[in-house]
Amino acid sequence: MQWHIDSERPVYIQLIEQIQSSIISGYFNPGDKVPSVRDLAAQAGVNPNTMQKSLVELERIGLVHTNRTKGRYITSDTEVIKKLKIESANNITMDFLDNMKKLGFSKEETLKIIKKIVEEIKE
Repeated sequence: MQWHIDSERPVYIQLIEQIQSSIISGYFNPGDKVPSVRDLAAQAGVNPNTMQKSLVELERIGLVHTNRTKGRYITSDTEVIKKLKIESANNITMDFLDNMKKLGFSKEETLKIIKKIVEEIKE
């Protein structure tokens, strides 16, 4: 897993977003064991306390759960993951539409651009 941390926003939020992205993209599968806090912190180059804070938040929202004696695991509830994936897609789409509007494109013009690009993509 590649980590990208910048100084623009709080580190723990960036960690949450990147772990969420890894879960919804399939890097982590439902039920997978999460590496230890220290291992993740070392990989990301952050303080273990910061990584712990991120994992606690992921646990709060239901993406991760703790088994007291065995560590943390990705949720096995695929509906939770699916819901997050759809929510993320909606957020990305809304950001895109807001940016297109700022550029002066109407909804119709934006749809034409998207359709043209989709048709040109070779699968």
